[in-house]
Amino acid sequence: MKVVVADKITQRGIDLLREPGWEVVLPGAGALAAELAGADALVVRSATRVTDELLEQAPRLRVIGRPTGVPLPVRRGIDHVVHETRANTGLTLLMAFNYGGRDELIDACRALAREVQAGELQPEEIGEKEIQRALYTADVPDPDLLIRTSGEMRVSNFLLWQIAYTELWITPTLWPDFAVADLYRAIAEFQRRTRRFGGVERGRA
Repeated sequence: MKVVVADKITQRGIDLLREPGWEVVLPGAGALAAELAGADALVVRSATRVTDELLEQAPRLRVIGRPTGVPLPVRRGIDHVVHETRANTGLTLLMAFNYGGRDELIDACRALAREVQAGELQPEEIGEKEIQRALYTADVPDPDLLIRTSGEMRVSNFLLWQIAYTELWITPTLWPDFAVADLYRAIAEFQRRTRRFGGVERGRA
């Protein structure tokens, strides 16, 4: 299953990825919740409009991140879109909202610790499989491609566990200017690469 992680996917880009089997992750800035706190009514109105657009295109929206700290009207607006698109059969659109990669790992460790405390899990039984199921993305495959805009050479606390073997594509294009042509270039570059998943390519030391 292909998974594209991007800062921004345009309308035409969504059309490109509408076939079932694609998953798109849109990282939301940690400060976004604070910005939206003063615009609760706008978020609620926008949620209704976005829901109508998503239902037309048939993607399913999911949200990863901590719900705590998000203003209730904002959370309700997001939950409304998630609920209304739950039965869609197109691509799965994951939105990282109030999300941090370290927070996700902390929450996963706490969840596993509670299982150990309850006698449901032994410490020596904890491996990659157990950690994976405790993440926000438990039932989502790891990304194949991470698109980083504005030429930044860092992952910025995003999906730290999941991108261990993800291919990176960095573009100087700024986030607001990222368009379908950039998406095409990223996918074309990805298709030319050889995935090794930690192995050594034959013929190389």
